[in-house]
Amino acid sequence: MEAITFLKEIMSIPSVNGRDDEGKVSEYLYAYLKSCGLRCELDRIDSLHANVVAWMDGTDTEHTVLWNGHVDTVPYGELKAWDSDPSVPILKENMLYGRGASDMKSGLAAMAWLLGEMKRQNKVPSCNIVFAATCDEECGGLGASAFLHKDILNHVDEIVVGEPTGKNLGIAQKGCLWLEINGKGKTSHGAYPEKGWNAIASCMEIADAIRKRVQQTTHPILGTATAQVTQITGGVAPNMTPDSCRLLMDIRLVPGMTVEEILEQAVKSGSEIEKISNGKFEYSMKICNNRGAIEIPENHSLVERFRRELRRDGYEPENIGINYFTDASIFRKVNPVVPVLLFGPGDPTLAHQPNECVNLEFYEDAIKILKRVFWTEE
Repeated sequence: MEAITFLKEIMSIPSVNGRDDEGKVSEYLYAYLKSCGLRCELDRIDSLHANVVAWMDGTDTEHTVLWNGHVDTVPYGELKAWDSDPSVPILKENMLYGRGASDMKSGLAAMAWLLGEMKRQNKVPSCNIVFAATCDEECGGLGASAFLHKDILNHVDEIVVGEPTGKNLGIAQKGCLWLEINGKGKTSHGAYPEKGWNAIASCMEIADAIRKRVQQTTHPILGTATAQVTQITGGVAPNMTPDSCRLLMDIRLVPGMTVEEILEQAVKSGSEIEKISNGKFEYSMKICNNRGAIEIPENHSLVERFRRELRRDGYEPENIGINYFTDASIFRKVNPVVPVLLFGPGDPTLAHQPNECVNLEFYEDAIKILKRVFWTEE
């Protein structure tokens, strides 16, 4: 099977997160990899989710690299915004259109197809390769989390994630903290706010203190860390001081920041408000999502190997970063210092967009680069 045909087949299997059976993509990958002679496993998690893992032993049996891609996609969005059916891959002028083309079925397919093809040719990589296709990356990370209880991650020395980078080198990614702040104040008539305590205003004050602290930190590639209120509920009526509030924040961390310092700022602000309220206000916090920021040195050997091979083709890759998280942030909960590089053929600006597509020349180039990095030419 040709690599482009393989990509079309994968894109033809609907895997919208929360709607479709993502496991069907994993089942397809499992059947292909097994037919190539690879040792592989299919891990069906539930009726909509499944992972697939494959192993290929290398000449250096003491060094292992994890290749990762996710099988799910985001929803199609407004169908009228598409020029074609997003569930059907359409080829136009060497661009393949359809949901998942860039994010990230092209990166996933490049890895899986190459691994199978090299096994068919009895070519041995320079190191051990573990291929992990994960489900539910676009939502809760159910697939990657399933690896936390396995022994695989304890033996991984490097991770390559096929997220869309446009053949550039993704050396940094922001972390993500979803923080829930719950406040309890005291109600009063709206005409006499001084007799109560406004829980919404106090929770917003805590959130603003967090935002100011977070935005003090910047990164040369990722820019400024961000924090914003994304949900807020509370209050009873327009003429009553709200005595309760539930507030959610989306906080994007850059490397060097810690969740502890953010929580420390929140506690400092919340405690000050509690003190001046004289018992009228109390608060609590809950972490709903915690993904650490990731960075690999630009002179790391893994980065340099990719850069060298890209330059051989006359392409000068940029060092780039992404503001969203990947499954690597879950994998690193087992091995917090494992180096992670993002490299894929997709265009990051097209992720989650109408008329998502991938340049097939970039797709074939990504396969070629992966081959040259991990298989020694004869």
